[in-house]
Amino acid sequence: MTSVLDARGIVMTFQNGDEFTRVLLGVDVTLDPGELVALLGASGSGKSTLLSVVGLLLRPTAGVITIGGERVDTLSDAKSSLFRNKRLGFIFQFHNLLPDFTALENVSFPAAAVGGGINSAIRQRASELLARVGLSDRMNFPAARLSGGQKQRVAIARALMNRPELVLADEPTGSLDRASADQVLALMREINREDGTTFLICTHDERVASRCTRRITLRDGQIDSGIRDKTS
Repeated sequence: MTSVLDARGIVMTFQNGDEFTRVLLGVDVTLDPGELVALLGASGSGKSTLLSVVGLLLRPTAGVITIGGERVDTLSDAKSSLFRNKRLGFIFQFHNLLPDFTALENVSFPAAAVGGGINSAIRQRASELLARVGLSDRMNFPAARLSGGQKQRVAIARALMNRPELVLADEPTGSLDRASADQVLALMREINREDGTTFLICTHDERVASRCTRRITLRDGQIDSGIRDKTS
């Protein structure tokens, strides 16, 4: 079975003038198809950096990244951008929706960006995803008119638009009240179970981690081998 993600020896060093800060110190991460994995760690542990490296938003200083059997750490910027759009999904803490565009337009953008606009097939797919996340009655509402929980559900639908192999979620419940957070987490678990979509969820919330099938903990830029994986 081919791993969805196989990252080996990931090092990430940032330079500021003559100063160098090593944030990731040789991290190994493997995700199999259909996993729902929590990425945990204190502030400054490197978890958001690791998520950005895996998501091809940052190029690692050293290491090898393979996604769906394809090595991606050596791709050019243009090819990284295309790979990211077609084969990865992203959910951010503050949803990153375009406020003046409708929910349907926001969900459509990942496909429209490479398809030259919103055609009937893209519109149909976006409509189906919004129905899946319980927002059929809000698809023509501007994002600015949606609640926080609704915006995050739109963000989940947008992440799924191009049928990604891997969805990367950075504190997806961090800005939500408890009820909305529970709804968003339940939705991600449902999509994981029913569709087999693989999720890597960066979180500091133990409630989120406890509902994932496995956890990876970073401490000072390295995997904490003293904290065992947990299956729920």
